[in-house]
Amino acid sequence: MLEPPVLPHDLLIAVLQEEWRIDARQLAFLPLGADLNSAVYRVATPNGAIFFLKLRAGPFDEIALAVPKFLSDAGIAQIIPPLPTLSGRLWATSGQFTAILYPFVEGLDGYRVALSDAQWRQFGAAMRRIHSATLPAELQARVPRETFSPRWRDTVRAFLVHVDQQTYPDPIAAQLATFLAEKRSEILELVERADRLGQALRSSPPPVVLCHADLHAGNLLIAEDGNVYIVDWDDPILAPRERDLMAAGSGLMGGWRTADDEERLFYSGYGDALVDPAALMYYRCERIVADIAVYCQQLLLTDEGGEDRPQALRYLMSNFAPGGTIELAMGTVRPGD
Repeated sequence: MLEPPVLPHDLLIAVLQEEWRIDARQLAFLPLGADLNSAVYRVATPNGAIFFLKLRAGPFDEIALAVPKFLSDAGIAQIIPPLPTLSGRLWATSGQFTAILYPFVEGLDGYRVALSDAQWRQFGAAMRRIHSATLPAELQARVPRETFSPRWRDTVRAFLVHVDQQTYPDPIAAQLATFLAEKRSEILELVERADRLGQALRSSPPPVVLCHADLHAGNLLIAEDGNVYIVDWDDPILAPRERDLMAAGSGLMGGWRTADDEERLFYSGYGDALVDPAALMYYRCERIVADIAVYCQQLLLTDEGGEDRPQALRYLMSNFAPGGTIELAMGTVRPGD
């Protein structure tokens, strides 16, 4: 979210005091991320302690906090765990928002600074530990399981019909509608490829592991001390490991290196893995389809969002650039493989 929500600072300060006994003297909104349902703040206290406050609007599932807390407690240092409230919960409520507090780690995300060779290996090694984690039965039962749902593919098909039947007074929406019409055949090819691969995987499901499910450069925090943290565990899932492995070499990691270099460095930390290229291609295609669907919902169904709207349009359009995510996804395996 690039613009702060309409929420009095006094309310946030009161929640921090009541739930965490933190005397917040300074709250600074941080214009980070593309999620319109999340807002983040830097919280400073008189004694010099710094915290990271995340507010999330809309539905909230505690599993998004319980999983990273478990992984951190299991000794995976690349996870920043949420701080419990005085009552032991991992979140509090503030008006219509869920409030989550973390230690503040100074650093930049992977879009703003390139990972070194060693940091790529550290990232790969951390993902190996995450994929090898054994969740307690009670926790595992609450983590969603991959279904290879056609939801986003159906949504994109519906929007391609929608833009032919509607006019849009909002300039961003109108620009998106024109762009979708121009890219219709390319989008449908992507959707149909994901459909075929998804149906095959649904018919013969691969083994599943715990996955982060939203790995990209923006969800890697490169700290000033050189450590790499995997953040934003909003949607953990039990899925084939390719759900996460697709990130290296996908065009989602900041564009600092070639796709081949990303994969080489990542797997030098991750270790040997039998990777299914069809599953890898499915997740790369499906990720783009889901992004198109979400951005269409954001830009065509509402005129809200302020400065987030042009950014969302840029993000959507960037998938179609030469050497971008679509080109890389469609080249993961040869047609017919």
